[in-house]
Amino acid sequence: MHSTSKIVYVLFLGLLISACNNKPKPAVEKDASKSKILLQTNTDEESIEGLYETHPESDNSDECNISVEIKKGKSGYTYFLKTKLRKIKGIANFFTNESGEKIIVLEGIQWDEYEGDISREEENDSIADSEANSQQLEIPVGIGASYTKDTLTIQNYGNAMNSYTKLSECGRKYIQLIKK
Repeated sequence: MHSTSKIVYVLFLGLLISACNNKPKPAVEKDASKSKILLQTNTDEESIEGLYETHPESDNSDECNISVEIKKGKSGYTYFLKTKLRKIKGIANFFTNESGEKIIVLEGIQWDEYEGDISREEENDSIADSEANSQQLEIPVGIGASYTKDTLTIQNYGNAMNSYTKLSECGRKYIQLIKK
């Protein structure tokens, strides 16, 4: 009788272990949440289309009238930038960087000024060397803007260590273009 109780005990233990292994897997839930995230990202990309304009600042000392219209075509996004000095059409590339920030790059717009990283000038021995290096710098093309909830933000100029100006017709450090 002692061996029968051992067999019953082993069978009961086997049933208990197999019952634990037959739990429903939550993989379906994970896939559903991934689908929601992908759908949400696609919605964000589609919602970037539209007309974005600057708003006057409260002190009204700086006239900064800029508009950007973004459209989605068959081959991707396009833009039309309008300022008081220029009207430019081109390709707009939209992506999310590694930190999750949404970025749009307006390709084909040359920056107005670029002196580069000024901290490198300390390595030069003479003024003539620094002048030669600054003349060799190529002015960047393409203006990047961060995108958050119907607002494009462009950092328009740098600082003393990295001197540049992207759109000289606007004196603001950060140009905020808000969707209409």
